[in-house]
Amino acid sequence: MTAAPSYPRFILENLTSALVDTPVVLIHGPRQSGKSTLSRMLDGAYHYITFDNETNLTAAKYDPIGFFHHLPQKCILGEVQLVPEIFRSLKHSVDEDRRPGRFVLTGSANILLLPQISESLAGRIENLRLHPLAQSEIQGVRRNLLADLFDEKFPTDDMPLNYDDIVKRILWGGYPEPNKRNELSRVRAWYRNYIKTIIERDLLNLTAIHRPGTLPRLLQLLAAQSAQLLNISKVAPAFQLTTPTVRHYTDLLTRVFLIDLLQPFYRNQVKRLIKTPKVHLTDSGLLCVLLNASSEHLRNNSTLFGHILETFVYNEFRRHASWWPEEIKFYHFRDRDGYEVDLVMEDSRGRIVAIEVKAGATIKKSDFRGLHKFHRIVGDRLVLGIVMYLGGQTVPMGKKMCALPISSFWHFQREMNESPA
Repeated sequence: MTAAPSYPRFILENLTSALVDTPVVLIHGPRQSGKSTLSRMLDGAYHYITFDNETNLTAAKYDPIGFFHHLPQKCILGEVQLVPEIFRSLKHSVDEDRRPGRFVLTGSANILLLPQISESLAGRIENLRLHPLAQSEIQGVRRNLLADLFDEKFPTDDMPLNYDDIVKRILWGGYPEPNKRNELSRVRAWYRNYIKTIIERDLLNLTAIHRPGTLPRLLQLLAAQSAQLLNISKVAPAFQLTTPTVRHYTDLLTRVFLIDLLQPFYRNQVKRLIKTPKVHLTDSGLLCVLLNASSEHLRNNSTLFGHILETFVYNEFRRHASWWPEEIKFYHFRDRDGYEVDLVMEDSRGRIVAIEVKAGATIKKSDFRGLHKFHRIVGDRLVLGIVMYLGGQTVPMGKKMCALPISSFWHFQREMNESPA
């Protein structure tokens, strides 16, 4: 029997660095994305306890003070969203002993959206968002395309153009378990069971839901809108629910990392910009199962493929950003004249890399229309404007503009060119 692949997690360096000077580090991200595996990559000094275990869960809920009193010096506490009762005792324990690296927490829901938790741990905790695998991690190629682009560099070697390979990567997504499976039918079975578990178990453990049967339908509807503007007031009538209720349910799907809302990039002095967020599913494999999209569907429906490919590229950049030490803010850009840019990434110095995604293997000058308009708005803050496409060549397209193969995410290039002046 062939051994299951073991994938590198490039965020491990960020985790070990945080433990050098921070008492508590939280690794949060979707269930089955590899949080436990990542935490167990630490040295053997850490004792692992998960609240998925009923005994541990009961002990922590019944006597949180006593629970912390008997813990070893260094602990990994898994699925902490199940026991919000422990955070007051955790704060007390850390305040008594501020040594760095004492606790690693993992959670499959964004507990920091609970005000009482985020406030109690302020100044004591560092947060790391773990995404499913990036394609470079699946490939075993250590590179950060996002860092290269902010350094005004891009790959120059021609890359193999393999449409089938790109489609397979989209269909399989980034979760570790599906990537151990050879047949698409088995991949889809895993995702279907995964969605069922999240909705029927995790969400109901988080909060009381008046109409839980609405959630699967809402998730499917949001999947159909992935990479598009989200208008909750138009979604609500389909469920005979109020707009605030649908917004609440959408927020819950965000809390368990099934969807992201990509906020618009706008400045007050530009009044004609659209200020509506886009919705993205957080993994292309998950999205394809919800849309029942196969390789044949992607080949025959260019609009569907374009939306799914944009979500795929968005998630790849989010994953690369997660293991870069610098904070990156993500936006989209659209104005009322029809100019748009799919993805805008801004670093802490205000520098910007802007991305347009094209589901085709050829490039035209008109593909840069939105990027040129955006460049006029942000000026010298733009480092690079890029059209990512299915071709195999990097093509400079004028000042600060180029076309870049989507396979740049996982193909290692020995040579790098400076940005066009």
